[in-house]
Amino acid sequence: MHLTCSEAYVVTGGRGAVQTLTTSGYEETPLEPGTVAWFTPGTIHRLVNEDDLRITVLMQNSGLPEAGDAVLTLPPRYLADPAAYAAATVIPADAPEEERERVARARRDLALEGYRALRAAEGPEALAAFHEAAAALVRPRLAAWRARWQQGAEAAASATGEQLDRLAAGDVSHLAEATVRAEQPSTQGKFGMCGRLDVYEGTS
Repeated sequence: MHLTCSEAYVVTGGRGAVQTLTTSGYEETPLEPGTVAWFTPGTIHRLVNEDDLRITVLMQNSGLPEAGDAVLTLPPRYLADPAAYAAATVIPADAPEEERERVARARRDLALEGYRALRAAEGPEALAAFHEAAAALVRPRLAAWRARWQQGAEAAASATGEQLDRLAAGDVSHLAEATVRAEQPSTQGKFGMCGRLDVYEGTS
């Protein structure tokens, strides 16, 4: 679950589904080539790969998700202890591939244990408790998140406002500053929350 970022999937191949859990209840959205699906902060989400699912994931807020904006649905005993949560979720970058895969699978299994308990719970209390625990886990990072947002997403939105002001005044000088950029993945074959992924880090 992301605490401040919306997430979108652009499906480019295969088939699958995204299971979601919010205060409105449980839903399952089919994913097939051409589907664009998105959800807002507070949505517990689980990707299901049915047949070689391939998606491009678009995240809001200048890399906040990579800075820890997501909290996994681990059982409450992990959520209440930041050290235990970190030990259960961090995949050691310098470990051999086999060890990283083992840790990723163990993390997934713990997240599924907590997810199933949240789905089975009656009433909103369990989900509210998860929201509170997730917020407590990320609270120490909020100052760094705010700085990243200010330098990225907020700055980009402010630049758009300035461009609108210029256009309204008949000033088109910013159009002469047009640029073209291309990105290659900054990491290849990294283990993410939803499987193997390549990461592209944009500026907004």
